[in-house]
Amino acid sequence: MKVFVYGTLKPGECNYPFYCAGKVNETIEAYTYGKLFHLPSYGYPGMTIGNDKVRGVLLTFKDNSALIELDQLEDYDPGRPMIKNEYYREEILVYTLAGELIGKVWSYLMMPEKIEQLAGVFIASGWWTQQDY
Repeated sequence: MKVFVYGTLKPGECNYPFYCAGKVNETIEAYTYGKLFHLPSYGYPGMTIGNDKVRGVLLTFKDNSALIELDQLEDYDPGRPMIKNEYYREEILVYTLAGELIGKVWSYLMMPEKIEQLAGVFIASGWWTQQDY
């Protein structure tokens, strides 16, 4: 099971040890297309659909059970209306840094309305790290 992460779940960031360490078989630096924002009041990022490159890490988990914990962390419940979730989980296309298509993988996105509500600040570089914010 593969998940593209761009924020606190990346290796070296605060949530990786709790949600990913010991559960991940492989990590690959990768990118997707979207629009990345820093959420200043919360200290983490959100990504929307878009055309900019967003760099992150593709995590390959040992099994699908990790999605249960990740859904809880990201405040995503597939049974709720999308606007009531903080993030929503969707399959997106991901590429190696060399530009080769890896395929569709899970990622957590935010609705543009939620980004606006949380006063998101656009990150033109497409790369977020806690030490920069």
